[in-house]
Amino acid sequence: MGSIPDPGELSELNPLSFDEFQRQTSLMTSCTLLWKELSDHFTSLEQNLQKKSAALRHKIQTLDTQTKASLDVLKKREVTIDGSVEIAMEKLEDRTEATLNSISRGQELGDGEVDDGDGLLMILMSYCLKMEARGFWKFVVTKKKEIEELRNALPAALSECVDPAKFVMEAISEVFPVDKRSDKSGNDLGWACVLVLESLIPVMVDPVIGKMRMLVTPSVKEKAKEIAERWKASLEERGGIENVKTPDVHTFLQLLVTFGIVKKEDVDLYRKLVVGSAWRKQMPKLAVSLGLGDKMPEMIEELISRGQQLDAVHFTYEVGLVDKFPPVPLLKAFLKDAKKAAVSILEDPNNAGRAALWKVEAQDVGNFCTFISYTLLHAKSSQLSGPSSSALKITNFKVNSLQKTSRSVLSS
Repeated sequence: MGSIPDPGELSELNPLSFDEFQRQTSLMTSCTLLWKELSDHFTSLEQNLQKKSAALRHKIQTLDTQTKASLDVLKKREVTIDGSVEIAMEKLEDRTEATLNSISRGQELGDGEVDDGDGLLMILMSYCLKMEARGFWKFVVTKKKEIEELRNALPAALSECVDPAKFVMEAISEVFPVDKRSDKSGNDLGWACVLVLESLIPVMVDPVIGKMRMLVTPSVKEKAKEIAERWKASLEERGGIENVKTPDVHTFLQLLVTFGIVKKEDVDLYRKLVVGSAWRKQMPKLAVSLGLGDKMPEMIEELISRGQQLDAVHFTYEVGLVDKFPPVPLLKAFLKDAKKAAVSILEDPNNAGRAALWKVEAQDVGNFCTFISYTLLHAKSSQLSGPSSSALKITNFKVNSLQKTSRSVLSS
Protein backbone atom coordinates (compact mmCIF):
# COMPACT_ATOMS: atom_id res chain seq x y z
CA MET A 1 0.00 0.00 0.00
CA GLY A 2 1.09 3.56 -0.70
CA SER A 3 2.19 5.76 2.07
CA ILE A 4 -0.27 8.26 3.47
CA PRO A 5 0.79 11.87 2.76
CA ASP A 6 1.75 13.97 5.67
CA PRO A 7 -1.00 16.49 6.63
CA GLY A 8 1.64 19.11 6.82
CA GLU A 9 2.54 18.57 3.20
CA LEU A 10 -1.16 18.94 2.12
CA SER A 11 -1.46 22.23 3.90
CA GLU A 12 1.53 23.47 1.94
CA LEU A 13 0.10 22.38 -1.44
CA ASN A 14 -3.52 23.53 -0.96
CA PRO A 15 -3.03 27.26 -1.63
CA LEU A 16 -1.28 26.55 -4.91
CA SER A 17 -3.94 24.05 -6.01
CA PHE A 18 -6.79 26.40 -5.17
CA ASP A 19 -5.26 29.24 -7.17
CA GLU A 20 -4.78 26.89 -10.07
CA PHE A 21 -8.35 25.74 -9.71
CA GLN A 22 -9.61 29.34 -9.81
CA ARG A 23 -7.48 30.07 -12.87
CA GLN A 24 -8.80 26.99 -14.60
CA THR A 25 -12.35 27.89 -13.61
CA SER A 26 -11.97 31.41 -14.98
CA LEU A 27 -10.50 30.02 -18.17
CA MET A 28 -13.36 27.56 -18.55
CA THR A 29 -15.87 30.35 -17.96
CA SER A 30 -14.22 32.51 -20.61
CA CYS A 31 -14.16 29.61 -23.05
CA THR A 32 -17.80 28.85 -22.33
CA LEU A 33 -18.83 32.47 -22.93
CA LEU A 34 -16.73 32.64 -26.08
CA TRP A 35 -18.24 29.38 -27.32
CA LYS A 36 -21.74 30.66 -26.61
CA GLU A 37 -21.00 33.94 -28.42
CA LEU A 38 -19.59 32.10 -31.41
CA SER A 39 -22.46 29.63 -31.36
CA ASP A 40 -25.03 32.45 -31.29
CA HIS A 41 -23.18 34.24 -34.07
CA PHE A 42 -23.12 31.20 -36.32
CA THR A 43 -26.76 30.43 -35.46
CA SER A 44 -27.70 33.99 -36.48
CA LEU A 45 -25.70 33.62 -39.71
CA GLU A 46 -27.43 30.34 -40.44
CA GLN A 47 -30.87 31.83 -39.82
CA ASN A 48 -30.08 34.84 -42.05
CA LEU A 49 -28.84 32.53 -44.78
CA GLN A 50 -32.00 30.44 -44.49
CA LYS A 51 -34.18 33.56 -44.73
CA LYS A 52 -32.27 34.88 -47.72
CA SER A 53 -32.35 31.46 -49.32
CA ALA A 54 -36.13 31.24 -48.76
CA ALA A 55 -36.61 34.77 -50.16
CA LEU A 56 -34.45 33.88 -53.17
CA ARG A 57 -36.42 30.68 -53.76
CA HIS A 58 -39.65 32.69 -53.53
CA LYS A 59 -38.34 35.25 -56.05
CA ILE A 60 -37.26 32.48 -58.40
CA GLN A 61 -40.64 30.82 -58.05
CA THR A 62 -42.40 34.15 -58.67
CA LEU A 63 -40.25 34.82 -61.73
CA ASP A 64 -40.94 31.31 -63.01
CA THR A 65 -44.67 31.87 -62.53
CA GLN A 66 -44.55 35.27 -64.22
CA THR A 67 -42.45 33.90 -67.06
CA LYS A 68 -44.86 31.03 -67.55
CA ALA A 69 -47.84 33.42 -67.46
CA SER A 70 -46.14 35.74 -69.97
CA LEU A 71 -45.32 32.84 -72.26
CA ASP A 72 -48.90 31.59 -71.99
CA VAL A 73 -50.20 35.08 -72.86
CA LEU A 74 -47.82 35.33 -75.82
CA LYS A 75 -48.81 31.88 -77.00
CA LYS A 76 -52.48 32.73 -76.64
CA ARG A 77 -51.99 35.99 -78.52
CA GLU A 78 -50.12 34.16 -81.28
CA VAL A 79 -52.70 31.41 -81.53
CA THR A 80 -55.61 33.86 -81.62
CA ILE A 81 -54.13 36.09 -84.35
CA ASP A 82 -55.61 33.97 -87.14
CA GLY A 83 -59.01 33.94 -85.45
CA SER A 84 -58.97 37.70 -84.92
CA VAL A 85 -57.88 38.31 -88.52
CA GLU A 86 -60.62 36.01 -89.78
CA ILE A 87 -63.25 37.85 -87.75
CA ALA A 88 -61.90 41.19 -89.01
CA MET A 89 -62.06 39.99 -92.61
CA GLU A 90 -65.64 38.83 -92.16
CA LYS A 91 -66.55 42.20 -90.68
CA LEU A 92 -64.81 43.95 -93.57
CA GLU A 93 -66.87 42.00 -96.10
CA ASP A 94 -70.06 42.75 -94.20
CA ARG A 95 -69.16 46.43 -93.98
CA THR A 96 -68.38 46.62 -97.67
CA GLU A 97 -71.81 45.28 -98.49
CA ALA A 98 -73.44 47.45 -95.82
CA THR A 99 -71.69 50.53 -97.18
CA LEU A 100 -73.19 50.05 -100.61
CA ASN A 101 -76.63 49.58 -99.09
CA SER A 102 -76.28 52.54 -96.73
CA ILE A 103 -75.48 55.08 -99.44
CA SER A 104 -79.04 55.14 -100.70
CA ARG A 105 -80.39 54.74 -97.20
CA GLY A 106 -78.34 57.72 -95.98
CA GLN A 107 -79.67 59.83 -98.82
CA GLU A 108 -83.22 58.97 -97.83
CA LEU A 109 -82.54 60.23 -94.29
CA GLY A 110 -81.96 63.71 -95.65
CA ASP A 111 -79.72 66.19 -93.87
CA GLY A 112 -79.50 64.41 -90.51
CA GLU A 113 -82.88 64.92 -88.82
CA VAL A 114 -83.87 61.93 -86.73
CA ASP A 115 -86.87 61.19 -84.60
CA ASP A 116 -85.57 58.30 -82.47
CA GLY A 117 -82.51 56.34 -81.40
CA ASP A 118 -82.72 53.99 -84.36
CA GLY A 119 -82.58 56.88 -86.79
CA LEU A 120 -79.62 58.36 -84.91
CA LEU A 121 -77.76 55.07 -85.06
CA MET A 122 -78.54 54.67 -88.75
CA ILE A 123 -77.06 58.06 -89.64
CA LEU A 124 -73.97 57.47 -87.50
CA MET A 125 -73.44 54.07 -89.10
CA SER A 126 -73.81 55.61 -92.55
CA TYR A 127 -70.97 58.06 -91.83
CA CYS A 128 -68.82 55.33 -90.30
CA LEU A 129 -69.35 52.86 -93.14
CA LYS A 130 -68.31 55.50 -95.67
CA MET A 131 -65.45 56.72 -93.39
CA GLU A 132 -66.73 60.30 -93.64
CA ALA A 133 -65.02 61.64 -90.53
CA ARG A 134 -65.83 65.31 -91.13
CA GLY A 135 -69.52 64.69 -91.74
CA PHE A 136 -69.61 62.38 -88.71
CA TRP A 137 -68.04 65.08 -86.51
CA LYS A 138 -70.38 67.82 -87.68
CA PHE A 139 -73.35 65.58 -86.98
CA VAL A 140 -72.17 64.54 -83.49
CA VAL A 141 -71.52 68.09 -82.25
CA THR A 142 -75.10 69.08 -83.10
CA LYS A 143 -76.52 66.37 -80.82
CA LYS A 144 -75.35 67.50 -77.40
CA LYS A 145 -78.91 67.47 -76.10
CA GLU A 146 -79.09 63.79 -77.05
CA ILE A 147 -75.79 62.89 -75.44
CA GLU A 148 -77.07 59.72 -73.75
CA GLU A 149 -78.50 58.42 -77.03
CA LEU A 150 -75.15 59.22 -78.64
CA ARG A 151 -73.29 57.40 -75.88
CA ASN A 152 -75.35 54.28 -76.50
CA ALA A 153 -75.16 54.42 -80.30
CA LEU A 154 -71.54 55.42 -80.93
CA PRO A 155 -69.81 52.08 -80.10
CA ALA A 156 -72.11 50.18 -82.46
CA ALA A 157 -71.65 52.80 -85.16
CA LEU A 158 -67.86 53.00 -84.81
CA SER A 159 -67.60 49.23 -85.07
CA GLU A 160 -68.74 49.59 -88.68
CA CYS A 161 -65.61 51.58 -89.62
CA VAL A 162 -62.86 49.90 -91.59
CA ASP A 163 -60.33 51.56 -89.24
CA PRO A 164 -62.21 52.97 -86.21
CA ALA A 165 -59.11 54.40 -84.51
CA LYS A 166 -58.00 56.32 -87.60
CA PHE A 167 -61.56 57.50 -88.17
CA VAL A 168 -61.84 58.93 -84.65
CA MET A 169 -58.45 60.64 -84.90
CA GLU A 170 -59.54 62.35 -88.11
CA ALA A 171 -62.89 63.33 -86.58
CA ILE A 172 -61.52 65.07 -83.48
CA SER A 173 -58.62 66.69 -85.39
CA GLU A 174 -60.99 69.59 -86.12
CA VAL A 175 -60.57 70.82 -82.54
CA PHE A 176 -57.79 68.75 -80.94
CA PRO A 177 -54.93 69.25 -80.26
CA VAL A 178 -55.48 72.65 -81.94
CA ASP A 179 -58.88 74.22 -82.58
CA LYS A 180 -58.94 74.77 -86.35
CA ARG A 181 -62.34 76.44 -86.45
CA SER A 182 -62.40 79.94 -87.89
CA ASP A 183 -64.99 80.98 -85.33
CA LYS A 184 -63.75 79.81 -81.92
CA SER A 185 -66.25 81.85 -79.93
CA GLY A 186 -68.83 79.09 -80.10
CA ASN A 187 -69.40 76.24 -77.69
CA ASP A 188 -66.46 74.20 -76.46
CA LEU A 189 -66.49 70.80 -78.17
CA GLY A 190 -64.34 68.96 -75.65
CA TRP A 191 -67.38 66.96 -74.55
CA ALA A 192 -67.69 65.49 -78.06
CA CYS A 193 -63.99 64.58 -78.19
CA VAL A 194 -64.19 62.77 -74.85
CA LEU A 195 -67.42 61.01 -75.80
CA VAL A 196 -66.04 59.71 -79.10
CA LEU A 197 -62.75 58.61 -77.51
CA GLU A 198 -64.60 56.79 -74.73
CA SER A 199 -66.83 55.05 -77.27
CA LEU A 200 -63.78 53.89 -79.24
CA ILE A 201 -62.38 51.71 -76.42
CA PRO A 202 -64.87 48.80 -76.67
CA VAL A 203 -64.54 48.89 -80.47
CA MET A 204 -60.76 48.41 -80.38
CA VAL A 205 -60.90 45.45 -77.99
CA ASP A 206 -59.81 42.19 -79.59
CA PRO A 207 -62.91 40.00 -80.20
CA VAL A 208 -61.07 36.85 -79.08
CA ILE A 209 -58.85 37.75 -76.10
CA GLY A 210 -60.41 41.06 -75.06
CA LYS A 211 -58.47 43.98 -73.58
CA MET A 212 -55.20 42.04 -73.62
CA ARG A 213 -54.86 43.22 -77.22
CA MET A 214 -56.20 46.45 -78.68
CA LEU A 215 -56.83 46.50 -82.41
CA VAL A 216 -55.04 49.67 -83.42
CA THR A 217 -52.46 49.94 -86.18
CA PRO A 218 -48.91 51.07 -85.26
CA SER A 219 -49.19 54.11 -87.53
CA VAL A 220 -52.37 55.36 -85.84
CA LYS A 221 -50.93 54.72 -82.38
CA GLU A 222 -47.80 56.64 -83.36
CA LYS A 223 -49.97 59.50 -84.59
CA ALA A 224 -51.80 59.53 -81.25
CA LYS A 225 -48.42 59.79 -79.49
CA GLU A 226 -47.42 62.70 -81.70
CA ILE A 227 -50.68 64.52 -80.93
CA ALA A 228 -50.17 63.95 -77.20
CA GLU A 229 -46.62 65.32 -77.37
CA ARG A 230 -47.79 68.33 -79.38
CA TRP A 231 -50.45 69.10 -76.81
CA LYS A 232 -47.94 68.85 -73.95
CA ALA A 233 -45.56 71.14 -75.80
CA SER A 234 -48.31 73.75 -76.14
CA LEU A 235 -48.83 74.01 -72.36
CA GLU A 236 -46.23 76.73 -71.96
CA GLU A 237 -47.75 78.73 -74.82
CA ARG A 238 -51.09 78.60 -73.02
CA GLY A 239 -49.62 79.92 -69.79
CA GLY A 240 -49.07 76.65 -67.95
CA ILE A 241 -51.32 73.96 -66.51
CA GLU A 242 -53.35 76.47 -64.47
CA ASN A 243 -54.60 78.25 -67.63
CA VAL A 244 -55.55 75.21 -69.69
CA LYS A 245 -59.26 74.62 -70.23
CA THR A 246 -60.69 71.60 -68.47
CA PRO A 247 -62.28 70.13 -71.66
CA ASP A 248 -58.83 70.15 -73.30
CA VAL A 249 -57.30 68.44 -70.27
CA HIS A 250 -60.04 65.82 -70.26
CA THR A 251 -59.60 65.13 -73.98
CA PHE A 252 -55.82 64.78 -73.59
CA LEU A 253 -56.09 62.34 -70.68
CA GLN A 254 -58.80 60.32 -72.42
CA LEU A 255 -56.61 60.13 -75.55
CA LEU A 256 -53.79 58.62 -73.47
CA VAL A 257 -56.06 56.01 -71.90
CA THR A 258 -57.90 55.11 -75.11
CA PHE A 259 -54.73 54.46 -77.13
CA GLY A 260 -52.68 53.08 -74.23
CA ILE A 261 -49.90 55.66 -74.56
CA VAL A 262 -49.45 56.58 -70.89
CA LYS A 263 -45.85 57.40 -69.96
CA LYS A 264 -44.44 56.69 -66.50
CA GLU A 265 -42.16 59.72 -66.68
CA ASP A 266 -45.21 61.99 -67.10
CA VAL A 267 -47.02 60.78 -63.97
CA ASP A 268 -46.45 64.08 -62.13
CA LEU A 269 -47.96 65.99 -65.06
CA TYR A 270 -51.00 63.70 -65.08
CA ARG A 271 -51.41 64.20 -61.34
CA LYS A 272 -51.45 68.00 -61.66
CA LEU A 273 -53.91 67.86 -64.56
CA VAL A 274 -56.28 65.51 -62.72
CA VAL A 275 -56.26 67.61 -59.53
CA GLY A 276 -56.84 70.77 -61.56
CA SER A 277 -59.90 69.24 -63.22
CA ALA A 278 -61.06 67.08 -60.31
CA TRP A 279 -64.67 68.29 -60.53
CA ARG A 280 -65.22 66.20 -63.67
CA LYS A 281 -67.05 62.96 -62.87
CA GLN A 282 -64.75 60.78 -64.99
CA MET A 283 -61.53 62.03 -63.39
CA PRO A 284 -61.18 59.43 -60.60
CA LYS A 285 -61.44 56.50 -63.02
CA LEU A 286 -59.16 58.24 -65.51
CA ALA A 287 -56.63 58.80 -62.74
CA VAL A 288 -56.53 55.08 -61.97
CA SER A 289 -56.15 54.25 -65.67
CA LEU A 290 -53.26 56.73 -65.84
CA GLY A 291 -51.39 54.84 -63.12
CA LEU A 292 -52.15 57.25 -60.27
CA GLY A 293 -53.76 54.69 -57.99
CA ASP A 294 -50.95 54.77 -55.41
CA LYS A 295 -51.04 58.58 -55.36
CA MET A 296 -54.76 58.83 -54.64
CA PRO A 297 -54.46 59.49 -50.88
CA GLU A 298 -52.11 62.43 -51.55
CA MET A 299 -54.43 63.79 -54.26
CA ILE A 300 -57.47 63.56 -51.99
CA GLU A 301 -55.62 65.37 -49.20
CA GLU A 302 -54.64 68.09 -51.67
CA LEU A 303 -58.26 68.50 -52.77
CA ILE A 304 -59.34 68.83 -49.14
CA SER A 305 -56.65 71.45 -48.46
CA ARG A 306 -57.92 73.40 -51.50
CA GLY A 307 -61.45 73.45 -50.11
CA GLN A 308 -62.72 70.98 -52.75
CA GLN A 309 -64.33 68.62 -50.24
CA LEU A 310 -67.03 67.43 -52.65
CA ASP A 311 -64.46 66.44 -55.25
CA ALA A 312 -62.53 64.65 -52.50
CA VAL A 313 -65.68 62.71 -51.54
CA HIS A 314 -66.19 61.68 -55.16
CA PHE A 315 -62.60 60.44 -55.42
CA THR A 316 -62.83 58.48 -52.16
CA TYR A 317 -65.89 56.58 -53.37
CA GLU A 318 -64.47 55.84 -56.81
CA VAL A 319 -61.17 54.44 -55.52
CA GLY A 320 -62.45 52.78 -52.32
CA LEU A 321 -60.87 55.06 -49.69
CA VAL A 322 -64.07 55.88 -47.79
CA ASP A 323 -62.71 54.35 -44.57
CA LYS A 324 -59.62 56.56 -44.69
CA PHE A 325 -61.54 59.70 -45.70
CA PRO A 326 -65.07 59.52 -44.16
CA PRO A 327 -67.55 61.51 -46.28
CA VAL A 328 -69.71 63.03 -43.54
CA PRO A 329 -67.00 65.31 -42.02
CA LEU A 330 -65.98 66.40 -45.53
CA LEU A 331 -69.56 67.31 -46.45
CA LYS A 332 -69.97 69.26 -43.20
CA ALA A 333 -66.74 71.13 -43.93
CA PHE A 334 -68.04 71.99 -47.40
CA LEU A 335 -71.24 73.50 -46.00
CA LYS A 336 -69.22 75.48 -43.45
CA ASP A 337 -66.96 76.91 -46.18
CA ALA A 338 -70.00 77.74 -48.33
CA LYS A 339 -71.49 79.73 -45.45
CA LYS A 340 -68.24 81.66 -45.03
CA ALA A 341 -68.20 82.45 -48.75
CA ALA A 342 -71.75 83.81 -48.57
CA VAL A 343 -70.83 86.07 -45.65
CA SER A 344 -67.77 87.37 -47.48
CA ILE A 345 -69.95 88.30 -50.49
CA LEU A 346 -72.30 90.28 -48.27
CA GLU A 347 -69.39 92.09 -46.63
CA ASP A 348 -67.77 92.97 -49.96
CA PRO A 349 -68.29 96.72 -50.60
CA ASN A 350 -68.42 96.02 -54.35
CA ASN A 351 -71.62 94.00 -53.85
CA ALA A 352 -74.14 96.49 -52.48
CA GLY A 353 -77.82 96.24 -51.69
CA ARG A 354 -80.21 93.79 -53.25
CA ALA A 355 -77.70 92.68 -55.89
CA ALA A 356 -75.48 91.26 -53.17
CA LEU A 357 -78.43 89.46 -51.62
CA TRP A 358 -79.36 87.92 -54.95
CA LYS A 359 -75.77 86.84 -55.50
CA VAL A 360 -75.56 85.22 -52.07
CA GLU A 361 -78.84 83.40 -52.57
CA ALA A 362 -77.73 82.17 -55.98
CA GLN A 363 -74.40 81.05 -54.49
CA ASP A 364 -76.20 79.20 -51.70
CA VAL A 365 -78.53 77.50 -54.19
CA GLY A 366 -75.58 76.43 -56.34
CA ASN A 367 -73.67 75.05 -53.36
CA PHE A 368 -76.74 73.33 -52.01
CA CYS A 369 -77.45 71.70 -55.37
CA THR A 370 -73.88 70.48 -55.67
CA PHE A 371 -74.06 69.12 -52.14
CA ILE A 372 -77.31 67.27 -52.87
CA SER A 373 -75.95 65.87 -56.14
CA TYR A 374 -72.90 64.36 -54.43
CA THR A 375 -74.98 63.07 -51.54
CA LEU A 376 -77.42 61.34 -53.88
CA LEU A 377 -74.62 60.00 -56.04
CA HIS A 378 -73.04 58.20 -53.09
CA ALA A 379 -76.15 57.60 -50.99
CA LYS A 380 -75.56 53.85 -50.77
CA SER A 381 -72.73 54.41 -48.30
CA SER A 382 -73.17 52.99 -44.84
CA GLN A 383 -72.90 56.55 -43.53
CA LEU A 384 -75.58 57.94 -45.83
CA SER A 385 -79.15 56.71 -46.30
CA GLY A 386 -80.15 56.11 -49.92
CA PRO A 387 -83.35 57.38 -51.57
CA SER A 388 -85.63 55.38 -53.83
CA SER A 389 -84.97 55.37 -57.58
CA SER A 390 -88.07 57.46 -58.34
CA ALA A 391 -87.17 60.03 -55.69
CA LEU A 392 -83.64 60.11 -57.07
CA LYS A 393 -84.87 60.96 -60.59
CA ILE A 394 -87.22 63.69 -59.36
CA THR A 395 -84.57 65.21 -57.11
CA ASN A 396 -81.95 65.14 -59.84
CA PHE A 397 -84.35 66.94 -62.20
CA LYS A 398 -85.07 69.65 -59.62
CA VAL A 399 -81.39 70.00 -58.74
CA ASN A 400 -80.44 70.49 -62.39
CA SER A 401 -83.13 73.15 -62.79
CA LEU A 402 -81.95 75.00 -59.68
CA GLN A 403 -78.34 74.84 -60.83
CA LYS A 404 -79.19 76.42 -64.18
CA THR A 405 -81.09 79.21 -62.40
CA SER A 406 -78.24 79.92 -59.98
CA ARG A 407 -75.68 80.02 -62.81
CA SER A 408 -77.76 82.52 -64.75
CA VAL A 409 -78.07 84.78 -61.69
CA LEU A 410 -74.35 84.59 -60.91
CA SER A 411 -73.39 85.36 -64.50
CA SER A 412 -75.72 88.38 -64.71
